[in-house]
Amino acid sequence: MEEKKYNFITVLIPCYNEEAAIKQVVDDVEAAMRTTAYQYEILLVDDNSTDKTVEIINEIKPLNSKISLVKRRLNGGSGASRKTGILHARGDIIVMLDGDGTYDAADIPKLLSYFPEYDQVNGARTTEEGTYKFLRFSAKWFIRQLAIYLSGYNIPDLNTGLKAFKKDIVMKYMWVIPDGFSCVTTMTLAFLTNGYNVKYIPTKYFKRVGKSKFHPLKDTAKYFNTVLRMIIYFNPLRFFLPVGGLIMLAAIIWMGFTLYFFDFKIHASQIIMIIAAMQIFVFGFLADLIVSTTKRLN
Repeated sequence: MEEKKYNFITVLIPCYNEEAAIKQVVDDVEAAMRTTAYQYEILLVDDNSTDKTVEIINEIKPLNSKISLVKRRLNGGSGASRKTGILHARGDIIVMLDGDGTYDAADIPKLLSYFPEYDQVNGARTTEEGTYKFLRFSAKWFIRQLAIYLSGYNIPDLNTGLKAFKKDIVMKYMWVIPDGFSCVTTMTLAFLTNGYNVKYIPTKYFKRVGKSKFHPLKDTAKYFNTVLRMIIYFNPLRFFLPVGGLIMLAAIIWMGFTLYFFDFKIHASQIIMIIAAMQIFVFGFLADLIVSTTKRLN
């Protein structure tokens, strides 16, 4: 079978109240793409901004035919903007970066150089420059370690906003991508847990221009939930087997301890724990069967 050619690139930039940075980001993207041989478009998706973001985009759009703007009527979140952009994108490969100036657009040609061999290429940030630094770093480290364990893959940066991927693949998983910040985490895990080739390259990360929309508690909880949900969707045994195994082991140790040191009886609570562990095993195998069957059908 002849390998599909990926010749047209969409650079997708989600925007929400980015009046202070958006013009510079577009200029940087344009400069980076001019160094490549690709045909491309720069697609900006405004998530119902309340500042001058749309006004600034409309000022620069007539000066460059490659720039297009999609305006969302309701504010839906970072993931909603990205999904809207993916659906409107004309490119075979979609490059995403934020509109707040945090990512280095000069890395885009390097990301693209790994296609078509890889299906997704991500920029792994070498520093943490966001607000609530200590909290963000600690929460992201813990959730990343959980994702590495559950997925079985080394993940240098779980929720990077600088990524390039093949559109035809991401379209298969649009149903699972949430509307909030955890959308990029979902995209990463969807590719990894379904056997696609994912690459990471180191990238700089700058302090954002303007006010951060990251909520330290809500968004951290969403990241945690996203990791668990994605693993259960695509690789359920990585979750159910360890949980069931720990409960079974605890029940056996407890049973042995009471039999040896105390009343030489098996308690009802120990039996309940063993039954619960067996039920978790069964749920895991059933979920894995459903996932495997669905993959074969697709």
